[in-house]
Amino acid sequence: MPRLQDPQVEISLVVPMHDEEDTIDTFFDAVVAVLEDMAIAYEIVCVNDGSRDATLDRLKAARGANQRIKIIDLSRNFGKELALTAGLEHAAGAAVIPIDADLQDPPDMIPELVAKWREGYDMVLAQRRDRSSDTLFKRISARLFYKLIGRLSEVPIPHDVGDFRLLDRRVVDALDSLPERTRFMKGLFAWLGFKQVTITYVRDARTAGESKWRIWSLWNFAIEGITSFSSFPLRMWSYVGTACALFAVGYMVYTIARTILFGVDVPGYASLLSVILLFNGMIMVSLGILGEYVARMFVEVKRRPLYLVRESWGFEDANDDPA
Repeated sequence: MPRLQDPQVEISLVVPMHDEEDTIDTFFDAVVAVLEDMAIAYEIVCVNDGSRDATLDRLKAARGANQRIKIIDLSRNFGKELALTAGLEHAAGAAVIPIDADLQDPPDMIPELVAKWREGYDMVLAQRRDRSSDTLFKRISARLFYKLIGRLSEVPIPHDVGDFRLLDRRVVDALDSLPERTRFMKGLFAWLGFKQVTITYVRDARTAGESKWRIWSLWNFAIEGITSFSSFPLRMWSYVGTACALFAVGYMVYTIARTILFGVDVPGYASLLSVILLFNGMIMVSLGILGEYVARMFVEVKRRPLYLVRESWGFEDANDDPA
């Protein structure tokens, strides 16, 4: 069950981590310094998402030095979206800020996020001013993705806004109530609505290690976003089928008229084969798109837990039940 708000915690940071042993000490040094300067009651909820390195040991050592650091150790790697979900469900602050451990999301932005929240905004979005820290491929693919999903999505999804943002407690509670198992968090944040404001920032390069996102991961992430928040790929094949049917009727009329006027031609093997291959390819593509949606229905109806917690530190119920 989602954790209730703790009146003694004003700000919760939620930090999904997967193989981040090289960045943990630098991250905590930077984040804790900012939070202490703000003189604010805080907690840092770290989610170890099945790390294979010494991430968990480093987290335990950090908690030994600062009891406001709390740890959720998932039973395996569930992926960033579900690790973020776990952190949000365990956060108890009046406001919650998801942030990456690689320091590409600058901790110096936290006071500005909090200031906007105190002005009365329920969600404060941190939008990237430029993507110069990304590779050329990632810049191009991100631009194409946001343009595509902006046209297809049933709710507007802000461009160049990641998970780094501030969420009021009401927003977090509303998000925790959403039941779907396949979670595209950027879309879910956008779907919630509430009173929002956007601030811009420049994202830094990673302090250490390398990105876990590969081409295949980005491709799957894009498909996840499109199929989670748009039914257009399904509707599209109705339009394609109608166009093909109209073309077939027109071609049939043309063939009948030409046969009546000029006699029967010997049909060409090459043209017939090309048409067969074209329509078979279109059928396979349409079945693949339909399969993506059916697969998500299959995941939903099984109703498995979103994630499993192996062990946790810093929470009242030290060993949480499966979420």
